[in-house]
Amino acid sequence: MIEISRHPQNPVLVANPENSWEAAAVFNGSVLKENKEYHMLYRAISAPQKHWGQQLSLSTIGYAKSANGVTFGQRRQFIKPEFDWEKYGCEDPRVTKIDDEYFIFYTAISEYPPGPGSIKIGLAISPDLETIREKHLVTPFNAKAMALFPKKIEGRYFAVLTANTDIPPAKIAIASFERKEELWSGQYWQEWYRNIDQHQIPLQRLNSEQVEAGAVPLETDSGWLLIYAHIQNYYQEPKRVFGIEAVLLDHDNPKIITGRTKKPILTPKMDYEVKGTIANVIFPSGAVAEKDWLKIYYGAGDDKCALAECNLNELIKEMTDYKFRVAFKLEKYRQNPIIRPDPERSWEEKAVFNPTAVYEQGKIYLIYRAMSEDNISTLGCAISEDGFNFDQRLEEPIYVPRLKFERKRKKGIFSGCEDPRITKIKKRFYLFYTAYDGINPPRVALSSISVEDFVNQRWLWSAPVLISPPGIDDKNTCLFPEKINGKYVIFHRVGGKEIAIDYVDSLKFNGDYFLEKKAAISPREGCWDNFKIGVAGPPIKTKSGWLLFYHGVSSVDQEYRVGFMVLALKDPTKVIYRTEYPVLEATESFERQGGMFDNVVFPCGTILVNNKVFVYYGGADEVVCVASADLDQLLSHAK
Repeated sequence: MIEISRHPQNPVLVANPENSWEAAAVFNGSVLKENKEYHMLYRAISAPQKHWGQQLSLSTIGYAKSANGVTFGQRRQFIKPEFDWEKYGCEDPRVTKIDDEYFIFYTAISEYPPGPGSIKIGLAISPDLETIREKHLVTPFNAKAMALFPKKIEGRYFAVLTANTDIPPAKIAIASFERKEELWSGQYWQEWYRNIDQHQIPLQRLNSEQVEAGAVPLETDSGWLLIYAHIQNYYQEPKRVFGIEAVLLDHDNPKIITGRTKKPILTPKMDYEVKGTIANVIFPSGAVAEKDWLKIYYGAGDDKCALAECNLNELIKEMTDYKFRVAFKLEKYRQNPIIRPDPERSWEEKAVFNPTAVYEQGKIYLIYRAMSEDNISTLGCAISEDGFNFDQRLEEPIYVPRLKFERKRKKGIFSGCEDPRITKIKKRFYLFYTAYDGINPPRVALSSISVEDFVNQRWLWSAPVLISPPGIDDKNTCLFPEKINGKYVIFHRVGGKEIAIDYVDSLKFNGDYFLEKKAAISPREGCWDNFKIGVAGPPIKTKSGWLLFYHGVSSVDQEYRVGFMVLALKDPTKVIYRTEYPVLEATESFERQGGMFDNVVFPCGTILVNNKVFVYYGGADEVVCVASADLDQLLSHAK
């Protein structure tokens, strides 16, 4: 890990109580080195004052100069509110010199108290860092932290900015301009924002993270170096971890990542970082490269400026040695959810979710968990020819609780047949599901049906039998689609934490024996799946191994996410590959909020059709959704 040294004279800039405009705080300094002098523009917060009818501490932008980059003097107020769009504050500047002019982007606040719609990017242009020649409102949408690249790329001006900063998830993105006047063109930005995903630099590893552009990009022999802010556990305020990271962008196309730090290179540690106006906050805002040495200026505790340094070549080597790839994501269907509860059908009026799927005779059958208002779970069926549009949806459930161990024992509690997984073995479908009477621990039940009866919708299921031992919580069960070493392989989750693996000689369970745990695949400490994991649908056999999707839960935020593994064909206890980051997360409103549990994506069905992998999942325990990926692309990522 690269060694980052905090400067012994930290903090390098603190509030000056003798100047009322910077009496409360000075932080988030942007630094430009020119003619052996360091120019710092920084956010300054005043002592409480009356401003436009409001009692507040006003943010303006100050200027300071240094001969060594550490001791800053000649401080003065430089940019302050003049127009309605910046009426209540000018914050967090980034300064770039290009075409013999200084372009200073900053956060402009138009209302008090501020909300997302009143937080946008402003621009001041100065010929000399003494006077402001002109000002412009830049973005018509919520955004912060914009910085202009210090030279043209392929004849165009380029900028980096953070959109939707206050309506997360924020997106660090790239914009390019033929003319400088486009920087403040409303028409340009409206079109750019409509296609924001095309401009985004994919820096978020998890949906629980927040990112924000930091310093003005620096040109290096290896590409553009961007220092940026990375906040872990953003939605869990007591667990937030503010960090500084770095990314290398392609010299000719800055939307392409060519290297990246694997984790933060700096997190709050020193007294001046863990204490302040806001505790445990560090925020990068400036960077200067001097041959093989890098200076990173950052806000500490949201009230002072600090400096950290490192060897630039060593940092770049670490970033390029790290075998970084953009986190692979399944493509969510744009018209999700594909199935919603039906208030006209009492058996599925409360929720439809956690579907399994089979592909048979050119059709995809989706078997989903349905729930009535009295919390009884049954299984419904919908049919599609393309995997996305399930126009045929059966009027009645195809599977209902039949025996004592899955029938309701007490009014109001959950009960029934939950979370199905189906596997085809020869001419029969085997259904595994969670049987629950609402009182005893949930257990794994098994039933089956002939393929002929299934496709002809003759729901002649065999009598269910419990295959997990009594008194033990066991669920999330699937069967491999073929024998391995002469035995059937069953994955399940006994005890609630890890994927248990069992080998059995026969699927004719008769109560003489139950699933045990011959082997297991466990959660990973320090990862997004560190609390518990469970299988999605049955694995898919590929040339690279068994492709198994699974859900994982984090101990930090308790969110359900989805990843995948590749298991050895002859020994599925051997994990060849496991995704470092999830491939599916709760990002949409119907996944983050809904039925019984928020922030849940929970798949039970995975199928392969014409080299396309379909993953069917429940969103927020209320609706059915689908995501997909090309199999070859997915497996190439696993390599």
